[in-house]
Amino acid sequence: MTAHPRLSMNQATLKRATLAEAIAAVQGAGYEAIGTWREPVQSVGLAEATRMIADSGLRVSTHCRAGFFTMADGPERTASLDDNRRAIEETAALAAAGAPGSRAVLVLVAGGLPAGSRDLVGARARVADALAALAPDAAAAGVTLAIEPLHPMYCSDRAVVSTLGQALDLAAPNDPAVVGVAVDTFHLWWDPAVLEQVARAGREGRIATFQVCDWATPLPADVLLGRHYMGDGVIDFAAFTAAVEATGYDGDVEVEIFNEDVWAAPFAEVARRTAESFAAAVAPTSPRPRSVKWIHLVRLGP
Repeated sequence: MTAHPRLSMNQATLKRATLAEAIAAVQGAGYEAIGTWREPVQSVGLAEATRMIADSGLRVSTHCRAGFFTMADGPERTASLDDNRRAIEETAALAAAGAPGSRAVLVLVAGGLPAGSRDLVGARARVADALAALAPDAAAAGVTLAIEPLHPMYCSDRAVVSTLGQALDLAAPNDPAVVGVAVDTFHLWWDPAVLEQVARAGREGRIATFQVCDWATPLPADVLLGRHYMGDGVIDFAAFTAAVEATGYDGDVEVEIFNEDVWAAPFAEVARRTAESFAAAVAPTSPRPRSVKWIHLVRLGP
């Protein structure tokens, strides 16, 4: 089969696959792009991972994930920021190894409330401080930091950034080429202002990635694992796709599914079904992402 040319398999959908297995599965299903995750990359080492990506002929759509920097100043926060800097280096290397059209985009999940804290305002302020601290490193590496707002049910433990509007406000002090946002249907479908905020993100040039999967109830006991194939739930993908396309975003569209049944299925089957559900429910109209690596080369300069 041939997958849609702008479909990317976020590696989290193939949670139990090694990097080599994930590459083989998406190649076998006719994909042109993959979104990498840090753990499988680190398990083989960055040098080997970049070689594998280069040999695969696949574009890299994003590298996931960093962030988790809402704690107060101290050794834990310092370690977190240092780890984010390593993630920036990984992102730059993987995008450079990918096929033309690869994007050096690092997805950031802000982190939840620190243990014992009720200071939501302070936690969000520390997200802004972390972005300011990391932006020079990202700019020097030619990497875009993509703030991903998560559904409010994750606010306490995973992400104090819950709406696209909040993410855009946090990004606003920074160059759009350096700090952007991730538009993820699973996290944002419920928000009555989301399409207006997608349009705003487009005007501000901040859509760094578009990620999709479906929402269906009842949610599992572990709500992190409540994601579904597109078309198996309630999300209006046509409206999301039209809104994102209207902004001029022409990059890959990642499918990112956290679901135990999906993770337990054969990798080739997951890749095939992902491509089929994407084609039926999501597929954008423009055929193929343009190469964007030159943007970073011009911005960095000699």
